[in-house]
Amino acid sequence: MNIDTSAELLENDILPKTQEVHTDPNVPCPSSTKLPKALGESITKKSPAQWAYERIIMYIQNFEKQLDNDHEVGVGLAGGLTGVIRIEGLGYYDPDIVTYYGTNEAGAKTQLIQHVSQMNVTLIASPKNIDQPEPKRIGFQLAAALERDVDVTT
Repeated sequence: MNIDTSAELLENDILPKTQEVHTDPNVPCPSSTKLPKALGESITKKSPAQWAYERIIMYIQNFEKQLDNDHEVGVGLAGGLTGVIRIEGLGYYDPDIVTYYGTNEAGAKTQLIQHVSQMNVTLIASPKNIDQPEPKRIGFQLAAALERDVDVTT
């Protein structure tokens, strides 16, 4: 039997929780994946932007696990004429901005800057470029950064 201290009980109560159910039991869910170190930290020490950024990374990584070698993750964003962006980077600016970097369907370099209160993101399986042998998996690179003690303020 594991006995928690009062401090551990309080901390566990404010740590993030997630739950998903799918018709296909093989679909990876954030709750069934070992969370990176950054997602185990108290959310009381994080800005809304950092907290949104970290959770988006987990969703991207889980989505990529379901893709074949002919597809990469793209993002469709609500509002405006943005269309689909092939995700090449993701960032945040405290306290409340999340930024997507990538290339649109026409091949133009694209950056979307979004307030966390306006966040609506659709992850899309986008065909990879014909001339690249393997798809780029940005989610795994982003999640690896959450494991390290990286100072993202510089």
